[in-house]
Amino acid sequence: MAKKLLLVDVDCGVDDAQALMMALAAPEVQILGITCCFGNSTIEHVCRNVLRVLKVCNRMEIPVFRGVSHSLLCEKNPPFAHFGGDGLGDAGDPNSPGLVLLQKEHAVHAMIRLINEHQHQISLVALGPLTNVAMAVKLDPSIPQKIKKLFIMGGNLEGRGNRTPCAEFNFCLDPEAAYIVLNDYTCPTYIATLEFALGNKLTKDYFEKWVNQDTEKAKFMKTITMKLQQKDDFVSYDSYAVAAAIDGTIIADYLECAVNVELQGLYTRGMMVLDVSDKWKKKHKAILMKKADLEKFKQRLWAALA
Repeated sequence: MAKKLLLVDVDCGVDDAQALMMALAAPEVQILGITCCFGNSTIEHVCRNVLRVLKVCNRMEIPVFRGVSHSLLCEKNPPFAHFGGDGLGDAGDPNSPGLVLLQKEHAVHAMIRLINEHQHQISLVALGPLTNVAMAVKLDPSIPQKIKKLFIMGGNLEGRGNRTPCAEFNFCLDPEAAYIVLNDYTCPTYIATLEFALGNKLTKDYFEKWVNQDTEKAKFMKTITMKLQQKDDFVSYDSYAVAAAIDGTIIADYLECAVNVELQGLYTRGMMVLDVSDKWKKKHKAILMKKADLEKFKQRLWAALA
């Protein structure tokens, strides 16, 4: 059986690392490339973090591309340090692969090229701010018709945010990019929202057992999460979108409706808006994940560190 082709766009923090490791561990998946975007840390840290993940997984053959370093409007965002200043828990590694290993091609150009080379075969998985993805469609408006599926981790179902009172982190960091993607990408679009991730969280007990597996990958995960704030629950935000891209049956329930992003609201800028009553009569509808098959999800996550 032919492998599922994925192109993954990340702002590599701890949860991106977890999601990437899940995809790398899936035998039915082939990652054609990883494109990097600012977000959880600076673009330099993001690129370096991706290379660290590939090294611990012995998958350095996968090309990594440096992308955008700021939002479309170059807005200044306050620093985000939930995953540490470097995005991976400030657990530095003197033997980290150098940025010299990055591809010379820009992430946006690589995204367009790979999609054109594998038309109707690639699922694009976007785990950070959507800036690279938005720039790609503006440079080549034909690519949404050439993508098999688009999976996004971002946005919200109920107007509750984690960056502002009403906006989720990824959409908040570049609302214009999110607006472009939700309006210009007409391929099948699956969105793992903030509320979806929080509503399908795992236990701290699962996390402790997960990172204490006797493997190098588990030791790496334990190291990069050691300094982070420990909570009673475990939410690997980006892993939900990757899990759905690997196996669609992990989506146990969903809502299908048109969506958009608020750009002008004084208090609601960056909030995803749902047209559940179809007042916009918008042809393209997004599939908003509501419930996950947690047993299947836990198996995929466990395999990421096995």
